[in-house]
Amino acid sequence: MRRVRLLAATALLVVSSFGVADAAGVAPSASSITSRLACARSIVSSWSLPRLANETVAVSVDAAHVGAMAPAAIAGFGGLLVFGGLAPLGFGPTVARLRAMSPPGTTMLVMTDEEGGGVRRLTNLVGAFPWAQTMGRQLRANQIQSVGERVGRQLLAVGVNVDLAPVVDLDGRAVWPGPTDPDGLRSFGASPALVASDATAFATGLARAGVLAVVKHFPGLGGATGNTDNAPAATRPWPELRAGALAPYRAAFAAGVSAVMVANARVPGLSAEPASLSPSVMRVLRESLGFRGLIMTDALSAVAISALGFSVPAAAVLAIGAGADLVLSGPLEPAASLALARATASALVHAVITGTFTRATLDEAAAEVVAARLTGACPLNNVTAHYVSASRRRP
Repeated sequence: MRRVRLLAATALLVVSSFGVADAAGVAPSASSITSRLACARSIVSSWSLPRLANETVAVSVDAAHVGAMAPAAIAGFGGLLVFGGLAPLGFGPTVARLRAMSPPGTTMLVMTDEEGGGVRRLTNLVGAFPWAQTMGRQLRANQIQSVGERVGRQLLAVGVNVDLAPVVDLDGRAVWPGPTDPDGLRSFGASPALVASDATAFATGLARAGVLAVVKHFPGLGGATGNTDNAPAATRPWPELRAGALAPYRAAFAAGVSAVMVANARVPGLSAEPASLSPSVMRVLRESLGFRGLIMTDALSAVAISALGFSVPAAAVLAIGAGADLVLSGPLEPAASLALARATASALVHAVITGTFTRATLDEAAAEVVAARLTGACPLNNVTAHYVSASRRRP
């Protein structure tokens, strides 16, 4: 049995608000974080509505077909979500070419799920590492941080700069995730303090490698009634989540982790709709927890969403209107995935035109996506002309 560790033991390096730790391992100041978001807001302020909408949509693709995503890069979609277990020969150079095709200064976030154990992608490029729960039982925080750093370096070497991990849900059951339990071995455990410690350590390791960590699935899927990929589900009641499940998020945010994924489960006592579509849940993040980073949804193609009668574009309108910044969906064949991304972006533009939400809402979401990949000095003076001309060429 591993000894209990203090949360402070994981704070060897705090994570930059934009996913990359400062060279000295020091968290950026609040003024630095504010200035980077201000820079991103200035960058997007001259964009057309379609350009803004594209920035808030991630396009999904199997690793085997990543080369077909040139249209997504050229259009300026905000993210590329890579699925699949094996990467094709030349995956890294292909991703580099895609990123070079993006509009100047707005290279896509390239994302995948490298959680460990049985939830891994790109297995021929990223070395094996244990389930989160195994790490939680067998490794100290500094060892978990080292695992995260190794995984991050391997991801970044092939152009993947966002890991949709770690899972910070509370679940001590040593079972494979499935329809009745979305977490199981994906969770570091059932103790709020230890999950907070270990998840923050893994995220810190990713950040040391230059990869943005995404804590998930807010506000906590541990003990949920089922897996939202398979059916509608509910989290534990809100008072229970507040008493324990929020602790890992508080710790991660305090350490500077700057991206979070919101679950597709409803939250009894807080939200009758799925959390990913809920203004109440987004307010908890922004106002109660003071989170100032990137909010992304879980895959809006999940059964928990479609069973309510929402298409991905319709759900995206609700999610962005509620306060999300980046909307995700599951894998399809390349042509279908591109078509879905375009339809989703079109629905967001239509939502602004018809007054469902304001341009300011879309501006802010796009700015958060841009800010997530800004490092160093604001590039505004160097790229503004490119941004403006690109947006005008794509009415």
